[in-house]
Amino acid sequence: MELKNKIIWITGASSGIGEALAYQCAKEGAKVIISARREDELNRVRKNCIAEPENVFILHLDLGQTDNVESKVQEVVSRFGRIDILINNSGMGHRTLAVNTPTEIDRKVMEVNFFGTINLTKAVAKQMQKQKSGKLVIVTSIMGKYGMPLYSTYSASKHALYGYFESLRQELFKDNISVLIVSPGFINTDVSTKLLKEDGSVYGIKSDAQEKGMSANDCAKGILSAIKNNRNHKFVGNYEIFSVYVKQFFPKVFYKLMRKMTKD
Repeated sequence: MELKNKIIWITGASSGIGEALAYQCAKEGAKVIISARREDELNRVRKNCIAEPENVFILHLDLGQTDNVESKVQEVVSRFGRIDILINNSGMGHRTLAVNTPTEIDRKVMEVNFFGTINLTKAVAKQMQKQKSGKLVIVTSIMGKYGMPLYSTYSASKHALYGYFESLRQELFKDNISVLIVSPGFINTDVSTKLLKEDGSVYGIKSDAQEKGMSANDCAKGILSAIKNNRNHKFVGNYEIFSVYVKQFFPKVFYKLMRKMTKD
C-alpha cells in the first residue's frame, strides 16, 4: 500500500507516537487528520509537518467524551470525501496498586482506552463499509499480552482491545476492511509522566525503561511498514518485546521478574 494521497486519521497526534506518525504520513504525501484534546499542541504539530497546510487538518477530539463521533466522521468526509486509514493511538494510563486504585480512575482509563476507541472505530467503520475499503489500526501495548504490576487497569484496557479488534477483523473482512493491531514496547515518549496516581494527580516522572526505549520516530516507521505490508499484527520495540515469548515458554521466570518489579 502506498500512502501518497491516502486520507489518514491519527488520534493522540499531539505528542509521542501519534506526533511522529503525523510527520511520517505527511512526509509520504498523505492527507492527514490529526486529533487530540490539546489544540495548541496540534497546531504545533501541523506547523512542523512537511506538507501543504490544506493537507493537514486539525480535528479536536476527546475520547473520554465520544457522543459526537458521528459528526466528527462526517466533518472529515465532507472535507476529504473518504477515510482510508484510521490509526487509533490515543490513550491514558495510571500507576497505582490495583487495590488502592479508585473506581473512578479505573472507569476513566477504560472509557478513554477502550470505549472511546471502539466508539470512534465503529463510526469510521460504517463509512468504510460504504466505501468498500479501508484499514483500521489500533495501537495497543505489549501489556495487552500480559499484566504488569502497578498497571492493572491499563493492562486490562489493552487486553480488551485485542479481543475487540481480533473479532472486528473477521466481521469486516467481507467489506474489504483490514485490521492491524500494533503492540509497542517501551517507546521514548513522555507518556509515563502523565500517568495518574491514586489521588488523581499525575506521576510526573519519566521511567528509565522509556528513557532507554525505541524512539517515537522509529516506532512510527515500524507501524507504517506494517500498514504498507498489510500485516495483521506487529510488535514494535527493542528487547522488551521478547518478554511476550518469555511468558509463553518460561512462565516461572516471567512471574519471578514481575514480582521483583513490584518489590522494587
